[in-house]
Amino acid sequence: MTVVIAGCGDLGIEVGLRFAELGHRVMGLRRNIDRLPAAITGQSIDLTREQPILPADTELVVVAIAAGSPTVDAYRAAYVDGLRHVLDALDALDGRAPRRVLLVSSTAVYDINDASWVDEQTPANPKPGTDTVLLEAERMLHARIPTATVLRLSGIYGPGRERLITQVREGKATVSAASRHTNRIHRDDAAAAIVHLLTRDEAPAPLYLGVDHAPILMNDVVTFLAAELGLPQPSVNDAPSSSQRGGDKRLSNRLLLETGFTFSFPTYQEGYRALLDGRGTRHT
Repeated sequence: MTVVIAGCGDLGIEVGLRFAELGHRVMGLRRNIDRLPAAITGQSIDLTREQPILPADTELVVVAIAAGSPTVDAYRAAYVDGLRHVLDALDALDGRAPRRVLLVSSTAVYDINDASWVDEQTPANPKPGTDTVLLEAERMLHARIPTATVLRLSGIYGPGRERLITQVREGKATVSAASRHTNRIHRDDAAAAIVHLLTRDEAPAPLYLGVDHAPILMNDVVTFLAAELGLPQPSVNDAPSSSQRGGDKRLSNRLLLETGFTFSFPTYQEGYRALLDGRGTRHT
């Protein structure tokens, strides 16, 4: 049985390594396969332009393609065109459909700004632009494979995703009276959730939110990191931010927990402490 990781970047590699440890053959699709670990067989391909050739025994498919830049054109090329090429490749498998297909998407499809709770029953209402493209890709997936699963991930942090720690260390992070909620998931938990959903006996639902237990005000995360680093409390900046993506919402992981999934880093505190201690760097 082969597991195909379409868009085998940082998250995809972590997913692939976990499948390899379970004894599966793993094929990773990406432009530069030189960066893949030995446990993952690579196919060098630009999924935004080309249709891959998939093994006849493909059983599980993870689509985790990332856009090359934050533009609508780049998002459409990656999430819509890239996904379409993967689906066309699955159609070319002589009618032998994979057992399960999962698309990694984003909770950015919820443009909510009142700090309310959001779950899988909350209607998506993306802003025009890149977030709308994400929802378009999700709908295309379910139109072509109704049994497929979408995993909408919140802000991923972890090894190689330490921008906030760097900002706190450099004194560039501030707190604000207008602080909004942030929703996070450690990269390792995101990868583990993908493997869990694709390998459990019960078929997954069409949609899950991938987020940890603790929606939290950004002020609290910044203050926590400063304390962990032994630094002075961040300065106050009440200038409104026009660039923060994601609005102000609190995301629920109840449906994911109901599948029996257990988080290694249930809140930002455990996750960031592991990063500060140098833990969780298995392939970087």
